[in-house]
Formats: sequence, C-alpha cells, structure tokens
Amino acid sequence: MEYPVRVALARAAAALPAGDGWWFEPKYDGDRCVLWRLDTVRLQSRTGRDITAAWPDLTTPAMDLPRGTVLDGELVVYRDGVLDFGAVRARASSRGRRLQDLVARHPAHYAAFDILMHQGQDVRGLPYEARRALLLVVLEPLGPPLQATPATDDRDVADTWMTSLRPQGIEGIVAKRGTGQYRTGRREWVKVRHADTVDGVVTGYQGRPSRPSHLFVLLADGRTVRSQHLPAALAAELGHHLPGHDTGTTHDPDTGPLHLTDAALVVEVLAGSTRHATATVTRLRT
Repeated sequence: MEYPVRVALARAAAALPAGDGWWFEPKYDGDRCVLWRLDTVRLQSRTGRDITAAWPDLTTPAMDLPRGTVLDGELVVYRDGVLDFGAVRARASSRGRRLQDLVARHPAHYAAFDILMHQGQDVRGLPYEARRALLLVVLEPLGPPLQATPATDDRDVADTWMTSLRPQGIEGIVAKRGTGQYRTGRREWVKVRHADTVDGVVTGYQGRPSRPSHLFVLLADGRTVRSQHLPAALAAELGHHLPGHDTGTTHDPDTGPLHLTDAALVVEVLAGSTRHATATVTRLRT
C-alpha cells in the first residue's frame, strides 16, 4: 500500500438503511485521518496531506501499535465531554508555542473505525466484519487516546445513538455492509446526519484561489448556491486546496467574475440558509 492512500467514502441518505447485514457506527465531529504505523508514525488527511506535525499527542502513543498497521478514523477533541470541531480546526492550523499550548489544554483522541493494513498485509479486501475484528485486536491493548469507535448491527440501537449521542457532538450515523470491502474512493457507505447542515460540492469561487471571498456550491437537490463572504480562517483553509484546479472563468450576472474548479471539495452548509440569496458555509469537509 502506497502513501497517501485514497479513503473510502459515504453517500448521504435521509434515513438509516433497513434490512439485514448492516453495521452502524457513530459519526464523529472531527477531521478524517489515516494513521500509518510503519517504521515511524505518519498521519494523513482525507485529501492526502501529511498532518503529522499538528498531532504530537497522538503520534507518541501510536508508536505502541504493531508495526505494519494502517488505520482509518477521525481526529477529535473533547471539551467538557463534548466534541469540539473548532478545537480540531485550531489545532490543524497552529504551530510552535501555540500548538504546544493547545496540546496541553485540549488533548486529542483518535477514533478508529477501520483497518487497512495489519501486520504489513493489505486487508482492504476483507469483509467489514473481519476488518472490525482485527481493529479490536490491534487497539484493545492500548486504550485512549487511541480507541475503536463503537459499532452495532442492531438498527434500533443505531436509532437510539442518533438521538442520545447528539448532545456529545455526534453528527449522526454511518452504515456499512458487514460483507463489504474497503473500497477506496467509492461511496458505498451510507451516512445519515442531523438535518442542521447539508453537504455540497464546490464548483466555483470568487476572489483569489489562495484566499477566496465566496464559493458556488452544488447541493444534492441539484441547485447551485452562492456562499456568504467567507470567514478569514475558512478562506485560508480553502486556499490550500483550490490553486491549480481552475477549469475556466465565467461571469455571474449578479456578482461578477466566477472561477470554475474541479478541486472536488466538499463543504458543509447550514440547511436553512440555502433558501436565502446567500448560503452559509460552515466548514470544509476534510
């Protein structure tokens, strides 16, 4: 398996799938991360960037993983028992003394939900249930801050999680076929999220690629909406991904020049705001 690896993806749905053979996991409010334990520990973002430096409190305990292990999961930070995505974002953009301070005040956890390599062997072709068993074997001796996400094959339990875990910052539920392989780049998993937000694909932007002012976002219902003026931190984060992906320039009749992009970035949009002239983009899905 070569670094970086493409991750498996999930498609959005309005309700949990019914029928036999499904497993359900809580969906954490954090950042996707592939954890590589080879000769050293290396952390990879969903888009393939090396993010190891931002998470020193995880790289040290991850050295206790067996050599030849690659995990997929979520980087999370708890504040007062609640997942805090803002703290995750702050960590990702900090360096030096500020990073040291954040590590000390808000230590991170890694919620692993899959295993891609075990004892140096690629196990992505195994069924989910077999990979899940390997994941538990690998993580059981360690404990926090590295832990396996809970999972159940009982849909009623998943329905309970959907509501009972929301106050802790859990976004929803991800469903996976028990017989399913780990298919990189494929949306074979199913995610059901609380209806406060929706996901959309960035099709264009205004401003500079390194610091866009507005986004044009394609929603699941086929509509394209323009975002509000982007906050500085979000614009800077998008600026790491937009350059080099322009496919042309057009003109929006109401707002002026519009740069088209094939960067395939997914952003989170407040659901209620899509009814208005400008939609509120809350964050980049990484």
